Amino acid sequence: MRYFIELSYDGTPFSGWQTQPNAPTVQETIEEALTRMMRTPIAIVGAGRTDAGVHAHSMTAHVDLSILPQEATYLAHRLNGYLSPEIAIRQIYPVRDDAHARFDAQWRTYHYYITRSKDPFGRAYALRLHSDLDFEAMNRAAAHLLDYRDFTSFSKLHTDNKTNLCTVTEARWHWDEDTEKGYFRITANRFLRGMVRAIVGTLLPLGRGQYDEKEFRRIVECQDRGLAGSAAPPHGLFMEQIVYPDTIFL
Repeated sequence: MRYFIELSYDGTPFSGWQTQPNAPTVQETIEEALTRMMRTPIAIVGAGRTDAGVHAHSMTAHVDLSILPQEATYLAHRLNGYLSPEIAIRQIYPVRDDAHARFDAQWRTYHYYITRSKDPFGRAYALRLHSDLDFEAMNRAAAHLLDYRDFTSFSKLHTDNKTNLCTVTEARWHWDEDTEKGYFRITANRFLRGMVRAIVGTLLPLGRGQYDEKEFRRIVECQDRGLAGSAAPPHGLFMEQIVYPDTIFL
């Protein structure tokens, strides 16, 4: 029977989500724990592939298990006992047998966290700023992302993407002057490899006055990764939410 696993993780010690040779990953860590528990090889499929050092407040994966639905809550509890503190299973629940964590996802939301304060306890989860930013200008530029579909300018080069087309429905900076903390929130039907970090890395210089929203539009339209800014560091990025159609749930 197919189940969805909802989980959170601190990506600091991992080389991303997807299993790869000679490097610890979130997917591999969960698969190894399930394999030990179930005493049979278990594979899971995630909703996306986060890069090394990127975190998730909410990630979804699907898995096929020979258990009854009423056993899922106990399995989640046991699995948390097997996993390191960096990974937390929030819940496991049954879905349709053809439900797919990646392909059935309708919308994904990422947050990129920033702070102006020096915080020894939060330094691994937000990018510290050393200059003021014009958030109004950054939001005017970010709003233009909703006008485009081809995001080649913000994609890693030489990926296996068949298309660089995405539909962005939300892109906005939120900043609290009192706490000197904030985040960039972006929602789309899909994201390219490195897309959010590249967008953030392009908007931050704009906020410092290095160029304007007209230039930002030109960067998007030229479909040239070399024109966009450097990727923002991974530790500020979190997968925040994934939305699925109600029809896949039992």
